[in-house]
Amino acid sequence: MDTRLLKQFLTLSETLHFGKASDLCHLSPSALSRSIKQLEETLGVSLFNRDNRHVELTAEGRIFQDYARDTLSQWDSLRNTLLCEAQELQGEISVYCSVTASYSFLYDLLRQFRSHHPKIGIKLHTGDPAAAVSQVLKGEEDLAIAARPDTLPPGLAFRSIGLSPLVFIAPVDDPLINPLLEPEPDQADWSQVPMILSERGLARERLDAWFRQKAIKPNIYAQVSGNEAIVSMVSLGLGVGVVPRIVLDNSPLANRVKMLAVTPHLAAYDVGVCVLERKLRSPLIQAFWSQIQT
Repeated sequence: MDTRLLKQFLTLSETLHFGKASDLCHLSPSALSRSIKQLEETLGVSLFNRDNRHVELTAEGRIFQDYARDTLSQWDSLRNTLLCEAQELQGEISVYCSVTASYSFLYDLLRQFRSHHPKIGIKLHTGDPAAAVSQVLKGEEDLAIAARPDTLPPGLAFRSIGLSPLVFIAPVDDPLINPLLEPEPDQADWSQVPMILSERGLARERLDAWFRQKAIKPNIYAQVSGNEAIVSMVSLGLGVGVVPRIVLDNSPLANRVKMLAVTPHLAAYDVGVCVLERKLRSPLIQAFWSQIQT
């Protein structure tokens, strides 16, 4: 089967940029444009709205995006089922995780996986860990390293690979922040402490609950995406933040911040790999999933 047109369409639908997509597909922009036009003529609908500056999916394009993903997934599953007896799994799977998770958890997983399945390519995307579960649920990624939600969504499989406490951090010896936390953090007026918070996600939900428990309205200085950004802003003396301990341990700025002994403690992150249960029918994804040691 020739699946090149579907792959080219998906690449453009993900980048929404003809130049970037053509580079990834090893085509000229004009050749990619002809491929998309061929698809549109075959389907009888426009898949993209495009002008000299912008490219966006049409409503029909979003429907076709789901079809293309499912078709390629089923094709890979069929092809690898036929090759399974010869142990020649080949193809590509996509993985989403934070930058910290890419070297603190994913490294060991990939090292083992690649030694057993060298013909399976890994398409890695890094970003805000708060988006990890939704990336899998939306079908945009095959697997993700994520913190287990308090309630696991239906149809989502999760396999734990480690725990990481959530810790409060403050700048070291900052003349503005430290006096607000004296004599002890538990005795501080937390309504006056500037907070650097995640925009969304499990850490934000648990911290919001912590403030509600204390009947305090937080003094939010900034809301950011990504735990690494929180460590950076705290190290600059802009406020107090909450991050997973593993992020702090791996941060180049770890010596510029300090952990605070604050009660009640926030529940630790249960870090693991998540995948849609239906995708476990794919031999490629099942091969990755089966190697995870809880």
